Amino acid sequence: MYGIEFGFCHMAFLNDLSYHLSKKETDPVQIMEKTLGTIREKNPDYYAFIHVDEDLMIQKALESRKRREAGKALSEWDGIPIGIKDNILRKGEVAECASRILAGFRSPYNATVIEKLEQSGMIPVGRTNMDEFAMGSSTENSALGITRNGVDKEYAPGGSSGGSAVAVATGMLPVALGSDTGGSIRQPASFNGVVGLKPTYGSVSRYGLVAFASSLDQIGPFAKTVEDVQIIYNIISGYDPRDTTSVQPELKVKMESGLRKFPPENMKIAIPENLLENVSPEVKKSFFQVVDFLEEEILENKIDRIRMNASELSTPVYYITATSEASANLARFDGIRYGKRENGDSLVSLYENSRTKGFGKEVKRRILLGTYALSSGYYDAYYGKAQKVRAMIHREYMEIFRKYDAVLMPVAPDVPFKLGEKIHDPVSMYLADVLTTGASLAGIPALSVPGPAERLPIGVQIQGTFFAEDSLFALGKIIEKKFSAG
Repeated sequence: MYGIEFGFCHMAFLNDLSYHLSKKETDPVQIMEKTLGTIREKNPDYYAFIHVDEDLMIQKALESRKRREAGKALSEWDGIPIGIKDNILRKGEVAECASRILAGFRSPYNATVIEKLEQSGMIPVGRTNMDEFAMGSSTENSALGITRNGVDKEYAPGGSSGGSAVAVATGMLPVALGSDTGGSIRQPASFNGVVGLKPTYGSVSRYGLVAFASSLDQIGPFAKTVEDVQIIYNIISGYDPRDTTSVQPELKVKMESGLRKFPPENMKIAIPENLLENVSPEVKKSFFQVVDFLEEEILENKIDRIRMNASELSTPVYYITATSEASANLARFDGIRYGKRENGDSLVSLYENSRTKGFGKEVKRRILLGTYALSSGYYDAYYGKAQKVRAMIHREYMEIFRKYDAVLMPVAPDVPFKLGEKIHDPVSMYLADVLTTGASLAGIPALSVPGPAERLPIGVQIQGTFFAEDSLFALGKIIEKKFSAG
């Protein structure tokens, strides 16, 4: 209709949209109308979106068009839509975290990432589905309905940011935001054949993100290309004084000054062989196709096999840490301070009724696990010990990055599983995060890029040291160029 089959093509690039906007071959209203039409057409099959305020979206597109017509575009991205996960707050919009307890809640303020997007003129669109309070690996734990894989609807899309990944994979939007606690961007990116980034902890503000585990959560982008992920990361990153976990500019400059900067062809890569022992043959085949390509054509004699012994414990350490923090963070959802109130004949029964009816099974399970780990008599045995091992995992990564520029491994140990296959086996579901939790515990950045696949999508994960996102993007583009199906 206007030079780009946006919403229907296999790839929709931000630079392409920006170019056609600048040449007036399309405008923000046309793009938004196309976007909303695609969402109306496809969302009933996939349920990537929980809620979309179409009138508001058209209004924002009209405002963008007026700015462009007056020659006052806020940036080259002015008027381009972006999906928003349901745990990222936008003033006046519903933000339910895919839960019953927050049904109908409207945010009184914007998350910092929303402010940054709007300052660039981008238009946040809708609320994408997720596992309730970001607790899950399949988006089957949403209280509002399951999301289906963007490549095969019989399969799970991964989680907890499954809605955002599927919105991008199916062409409903060119880009979307999710949040990653232990793999919640990287795993759905892998399962849906798109690119996803978990940034360095503290590089993107958490202000306005409904907290699951405060020492782990990070907001990050999904897109169909590494370049588009890089563009969104550059928009949303930066210091925020309202977020106490945000990295101070002086420290960021100091950390970046220590990075080795040279072409990706000169990078040294480590592959943790011991972490691949339980990876499925299909994933292993795809992964080593990437490794062989890099060894033969890009990084000759620059890839070493290593062991990461401490990281073998990352999954139990992660689940003790995350559930403990969740039990504290979710205490505020009690029907009085936040959340839908269910009456009782006493304060205790009010709490009990509100939380029993308001929380789903997985959220209750994690609250109970975390509360137990923090309880008197068990704190040192569980939470305290987990933090000691977490420090060991961090040190192990730092030792590796003294010699290597990146760690390469699969994103998930297996291809996407069928819907319903693991929902009644929480331990099996937790093990889907076995290759992603280490980077979260260490606070380092990690990028998921689609690798070669015969049947269902398979992602390759590139991990780097603090603020090494640009190196990850550079290597990711090389892998993408070789194996992209687009």
